[in-house]
Formats: sequence, structure tokens, C-alpha cells
Amino acid sequence: MESNIFLLVPSPMLSGLIWFTLVILVMYFARQPAHLAFRSLCKVVHNTMRLSARSIMRAEERLANRNREVILAKGRESMERDIEREFERVDATVRKDLSGYPALHRQLSEEITLIDEDYKQSAEVPPSPPSWIKAVDAVASIPAKDDPMVGSILSDIHQSLVKANNNAIEEYRKSSHKRHMYLKDMMPHWRKVLSALSMVDKNVNSLLLRSKVIDRHMENYENILKKTDRAVRELSSSSMTQFFIAGFVLLIAVGGGIINFNLIARPMSEMVGGTARIMGFQTSNIAALVIILIEVAMGLFLMESMRITRLFPVIGALNDKLRVRMIWISLTILTILATVEAGLAFMREIMMEDAAATRAALRGGETTEVVQSSFLWITTAAQMGMGFILPFALTFVAIPLESFIHSFRTVIGVVVVGSLRALAWFLRFIGDISKFTSNTFVHTYDLVIFLPLWIEKVIQGKQAEKKGAKPGGTKAYSSH
Repeated sequence: MESNIFLLVPSPMLSGLIWFTLVILVMYFARQPAHLAFRSLCKVVHNTMRLSARSIMRAEERLANRNREVILAKGRESMERDIEREFERVDATVRKDLSGYPALHRQLSEEITLIDEDYKQSAEVPPSPPSWIKAVDAVASIPAKDDPMVGSILSDIHQSLVKANNNAIEEYRKSSHKRHMYLKDMMPHWRKVLSALSMVDKNVNSLLLRSKVIDRHMENYENILKKTDRAVRELSSSSMTQFFIAGFVLLIAVGGGIINFNLIARPMSEMVGGTARIMGFQTSNIAALVIILIEVAMGLFLMESMRITRLFPVIGALNDKLRVRMIWISLTILTILATVEAGLAFMREIMMEDAAATRAALRGGETTEVVQSSFLWITTAAQMGMGFILPFALTFVAIPLESFIHSFRTVIGVVVVGSLRALAWFLRFIGDISKFTSNTFVHTYDLVIFLPLWIEKVIQGKQAEKKGAKPGGTKAYSSH
């Protein structure tokens, strides 16, 4: 009965043909409004997509500027920290090495004075000629003339002269040896001077290297203050690198935490009850997880108190006395928890041995004996050592965690900016498609009603021919 409603005539085929003709005629007469509706709808979609894309691009621009400011602020803070540390190192070097320069200067002055005195004493002074040489010269000029007395006197004078010459040579040798000893005594002083100057040269070179590092940091700091694109690119690349490196280290830390959890979860079931549950989770697992989280928190507080990290500005702003107290309190709690974990690891080994003995007894009956290995102490010591060391190892999670948190802001900002750009491009693409789709809809609509359009075109062509022929015929009749 419902299908017979659409039957205009008894024949279904003829009824379908009539309905098709009516639909074509309705579409033909509604052609202009339909075209306007298609164009208007596509234009609305196109304008909506373009406006949406423009709004998203503005939001992306604001977010990019915000990310730029965040990157520059973080880079400025990090660079200020690096410059501060370099100046602290220079100050420590100056206090440690250059503070001893007055004593070193006094030592060098004393050594140089001793060297100068030894040098003056080692100078060679030519001996003055003896006064009796002139007398000897006068006597030697006396002619001998075969006088035995004169010959004997000259012979005595010659012997005395040879003896005096030998004594002079001996005195000269002693004097030369003494001068050489002075020169030899100068060598330790020269070595001390050389050692002091080498130390001075080393300290000065260290300060020069520090100054070069500070100059490089200051150049980067000036670029950050000027907000140059180069500084932004370098800081973004550095943030990306820190993000992936810190994430990798955190994954390693998570692996260590899982090992630590498995090490103490089983013995905790004996302490808090193995069947008790909280929100569907075993109480022993929750207790083991809480212990590990407390250890991580104590590690964070310890690093913050030592001013290695700056996740909590309140801790870093404490005075030195409270900060030292917090260091000792955090370290004490961490040591106690590490000792507790070592005891739980020992308890775990005992539980495993008891479980192995129970299984062996069930398999072999009452006569079965469990063979205790003499090397089980190695496993026990290893587990206790891991239980004591892992809490202190988790303390250093604060360092990569700080880098990960600070770099995560930059990375998530870059990802969001890229996502907004992609979304804006997609909306523009949809708008352009809708703009050109209107013509497709119009041509498809005309394709459906091509027969009435063809008839209309034929009629319009004949009317145009009649209008074109009528003026020519009138003109020929009037001339005739």
C-alpha cells in the first residue's frame, strides 16, 4: 500500500517516467536558485575555512612569539647561571692561587737576592801584580860577568820566583774552585725560581682559558638579550637535544626504579600483609612504591639544598644555615631508607631460600634434604648492595628531570606551533576545494537536466535566427 502511493497510473514504469519528468522539470525551473544555493554554500564554507585558518595562524603567531620569549628567558637564565659559575671558578682560582702571590713575590725576591750575591762572589778578579817584581826586574838586569855571587843570588831569586808562582797558581785554583762552588749553589735557587714561574704561568693560562670561556658566554648572552634569530635557533636546538638526552636518562632511571621495586615488593608483603588491597592494588606493592617515591623526593630535596638543581625556588632561597640542615636531614632520611631496603633485600633472599626448601620438601617427601650452596652469600650480598645503592642512584634523577621539564616546554611549544600550522594549511586546503567544488556542483546539476537545457538552447537558437533574419527582410522589401 505504501508503494502504491507513488503510482500515478497503473503502470509502474510509466509512473516512474512521469515522476522522473516532473523531477527534471522542477530541477530545470529551480536551476538558477540551485546554482545560487550551491555557490553561496561553497562560498560560506570557503570563507569560514579561510577565517578559521587566519584565526589559527594568528594564534600560531602569538604562540610562536610566546615560545620565543620562553626560550630566550630560559636561555638567559641558563646563561646567567653558567656565567655565574665561571666567575665563581675564577674567584676560587684567584683566592687559591693568586692569594699566595705576596709570599711568592717575597720568595722570588729572596732567591734573586741570593743568586745576585752568589753571582757577585763568583766573579773572577785578576790578582794584582806583586810589588817586588820591579825589584826582581832591576836585579835581573845586573850583568853576571862570571861572578859566582851574582849567579847564586839570581839562582835564589829564580827559585823564590818559581815558588811564588806556584803559590799564586794554587791560590788561583782555590779561588776558581770557590767561584765554581758559588755557581753550583746557584742551581737550586734557579730551580726554585723556575718552578715558581711555571706555577705562575699555569695559573695565568688557567685564568686566560676561563676568560675565553666567559667571553664566549657573554657573546651568547648578548645575542640572547638582542633576541636574535641565531640565538633562538641555537637555544631551540639545545632544548631539543636536552629533551631527548634527559628523556633517555629518565628511562634508565625508571628501569632502575622497577628493579628496586621488584627487590622490595615481595618482602613488603610479609610486613603489611600479602592479601590486603587498597583500591584493587596490593598493599605491599603500594608500600614499596611509596618508599621509592619518598627516596626520589629526598633526592630532589638534597639536590635542591645543594643548589645543583632549581626546581623549587623556595629551597634555593633559604639561608645557608637552614640549607645545610636540610642537606643533613635529607641525607639521613635517604640513608635510613637505603638501609631499610638492604634489610628487605636480605629478607627477600631468606624468603626465596625458604620457598625453595618447601618446594624441595613437597617434591621429595620428608627424607628430601635441601642442599645449601656455600656461594649463596654472594647473591645475598649483591641484593643487599643493590638495595643500598639504588636509592642513592635515584637521587641523581633530579638533574635530568630538571632538564626534561625545562626543555619539555620548548618542545611542546614547537610541536603545538607545527600542529597549528598544519591545521591552518588543512583548513585553507578545504576552503580552496570548496571554492572550486561549487562549479562542479553546478555542472553536475546541469548534467542531470541536460535535456531541458538542450531544448532551451535549441529554441533560443531559432529565436535568435528569426530576430537576425527579420531586419534584413524588411530592408529588402522597402527598397523594392
